[in-house]
Amino acid sequence: MMHRTRGFTLIELLVAISILAIVAVLGWRGLDGIVRARVALTENMETTRGMQLAFAQMQSDCEHMVTTVEIQGRPNLASDAAGMTLVRNSHNENAPSQLQVISYRIVDGVLMRRESPGTRDLVQLDMFWQAANSNADTTPPVLLQSGVLSMQVETWENNAWRMAGAPQPQGTALPASGLRVALQVQGQQIPMSKAFLLGGM
Repeated sequence: MMHRTRGFTLIELLVAISILAIVAVLGWRGLDGIVRARVALTENMETTRGMQLAFAQMQSDCEHMVTTVEIQGRPNLASDAAGMTLVRNSHNENAPSQLQVISYRIVDGVLMRRESPGTRDLVQLDMFWQAANSNADTTPPVLLQSGVLSMQVETWENNAWRMAGAPQPQGTALPASGLRVALQVQGQQIPMSKAFLLGGM
């Protein structure tokens, strides 16, 4: 007795193709989500690494900050909503220490650091200080981190944090023993902040 081999009907084929299409779409969406999450995680890790390097540089500058006595009563630290400026000792091998004016500023979303040439001349130091605080410094900056929206600087005075620059006039010396810097980075809800002890206090 002959048995006829039964094939798939058109409806069965369409149902099978539809199921495969649904599985493929779901799989693609899951893979796309994984790729997007990985890209976002990589970007966050790079931003965090960049911010750690920026904070490490700030910590080094704060640790080597001079006292106002060393510069004969001149200001050694100034800050406002746009950034901060300080005077630090620069130590080079087999050479006497020199004074440098260091400034941190955010320009077009990029955190920049500038350092003046080293000097032992206080009159020249005054010129460097004025240039740094009036944004007239032409020294090539070092780009520390992109995507920085704002900077908030606080100083530790009388056992409390105080917003830098208030109520004192902008650009005046701040008699502080500590500094806290908060940087708002694009794409992050909470600012990244770090506190530093001031070596010159």
